[in-house]
Amino acid sequence: MNTSCFSPQSRRAFLGSTTRGLGAVALASLATPSLGHAAAMPGVLGKLPLPQKAKRVIWLSMAGGPSHLETFDPKPKLAEMHGQAMPESFTKGQQLAQLQGQKLICFGPQHEFQKFGKNQTEICGLFPQIGSVLDDICLVRSMTTDAINHDPAHMFMNTGSQIAGRPSMGSWVTYGLGSEAANLPGFVVLTSLGKGGQNQPIAARQWSSGFLPSRYQGVQLRSKGDPVLYLGSPAGVSMEQQGSDVDAINALNRNHASLVNDPEIATRIAQYEMAFQMQASVPDLMDVSAEGAKTLELYGCVPGDGSFAANCLLARRLAERGVRFIQLYHRDWDHHGGIKDGVAIKAQEVDRACMALVSDLKQRGMLESTLIVWAGEFGRTPMSQGGSGRDHHNKAMSIWLSGAGVRGGQVYGATDELGYAATENVATVHDLHATMLHQLGIQHDAFTVKFQGLDAKLSGVEGGKVLKDLLV
Repeated sequence: MNTSCFSPQSRRAFLGSTTRGLGAVALASLATPSLGHAAAMPGVLGKLPLPQKAKRVIWLSMAGGPSHLETFDPKPKLAEMHGQAMPESFTKGQQLAQLQGQKLICFGPQHEFQKFGKNQTEICGLFPQIGSVLDDICLVRSMTTDAINHDPAHMFMNTGSQIAGRPSMGSWVTYGLGSEAANLPGFVVLTSLGKGGQNQPIAARQWSSGFLPSRYQGVQLRSKGDPVLYLGSPAGVSMEQQGSDVDAINALNRNHASLVNDPEIATRIAQYEMAFQMQASVPDLMDVSAEGAKTLELYGCVPGDGSFAANCLLARRLAERGVRFIQLYHRDWDHHGGIKDGVAIKAQEVDRACMALVSDLKQRGMLESTLIVWAGEFGRTPMSQGGSGRDHHNKAMSIWLSGAGVRGGQVYGATDELGYAATENVATVHDLHATMLHQLGIQHDAFTVKFQGLDAKLSGVEGGKVLKDLLV
C-alpha cells in the first residue's frame, strides 16, 4: 500500500491484524442473531484525501459494444459518403478486428438524430427518454480503449488491464471505501439478456477481486427467479438453529485464524455472516410491492422479469440500502449485421429505464451523491461489415455520465468527421477510472497495492488523468 496514504506496514500483516478484529465483530453478531444486522463492511482508506462527491457508483455496462454512430455521435459526412470507399488516410496501418485486409466501405448512420436539452445536443432519435434528461448527463464522444475483442475489452474496462486476475473496479472501490450496507454485499452485479444482437458471454472474472481479499469481489444476484440459490433455510431448521451452526463454524475458523496469518479466513467468517443476513435482506430487496404503480410505470418494468428495466429499479433500491458499487450488464449489443433493427431493439430495452434511473435518483435527492456511468467495452467501425453491420472498434466510442458532481448538459470531446477516431479531448479507460475515483474522494495515483513488485492501481501503472472538464 502506498506509504503516502497508509502506515509503512505490509499489506498481509495489515490485513491479518485488522481482519481478525472484523471477524470477532462478525462472530459477536452471530452469537445474538436476533439483533438482525451485521456491521457494515469497512474499507482501508479511512479519512479520504479529496472531497467525496460520489458515495456510490451505478455502472451500466452495455455488453457487446454499442455503436456510437447509432447512439450519441452524429456524423452527417459519413451519411453523405454511404456506400463509397473509406478514405485510406483514416485506416492505413491501423488495427482492425475482422475487417483487416478487406475492402472498406463507408456505412452511414442508420437512424436519424434529433436535438434535445437546453443546449440542443444531437443524439439518435431512438433515445428520446434519455434525451429528456440530457441536461443531467455529460456525453463523452472521445472515449477510446486499448482492446479490440470482447473479453479483453471487458477486462480492460473493468480492471484497467487486459490481463486476467486483476481486481475489478467495484472491488477496488469497496476495498478502499467499504460499504454502508450492513446486510447486503458492498459490490453487487445484475445481468440481463436482451434481443437484437449476438449473445456474448459475460464471465464472473469481470467482477473478481483479483489479488485483493476475496471479500471485496462482486456478488451476482440473479435478476429472474430466486436471486440467490439456496437462500432459504433447510426444511425443519429454524433461523436460531442456523445461527448457532454458523456461530460454531466461525468459532472454528477464528481458532484457525489465531494459528495462521491468512486474511482469507476473515473473509470466510464475514461471508458466512453475510449469507446469514442476506436470508432476510434479499427477499426485502426483491419485494417491490411498496414501490407503487407510478414508479413501475416510470421504469416501464414488470418486477422479476429479468429485464434491464427491472434491474435499474433494483439498482436504485440497492443504492438506498448502502451498496457501494452496483454494476448492471445488458447484453446483445454486438451488431456485426442487422445493426439498424438491432439498435432499435436495444433502444427500446434501455431508453426509458436509463431515464427513469436518473429521474428517480434525482427526485429522491440521491443523484447528487450517485455516479452513473453508461458504457460499452468499445465502439463500432464507420465501415460496413457484411453490408448491414459494423465491426469492433477501439479508437472511438461514446459513453455518458450523470450525477455526483458531473456537469450535465455538456458534450466532452469529439471524433473526426467520419467517426473513425477520437480527435478532441481524447479520453482513455484509465482516465475514466481516475475520474470515478476522484469523485469518490480517492486520489487515484496514490491508491495502490504492491503486486508482483509494482504499485498496482486501477488507473494503470502508466497513470490516467482526472477529466476535470467533465466536473462541476
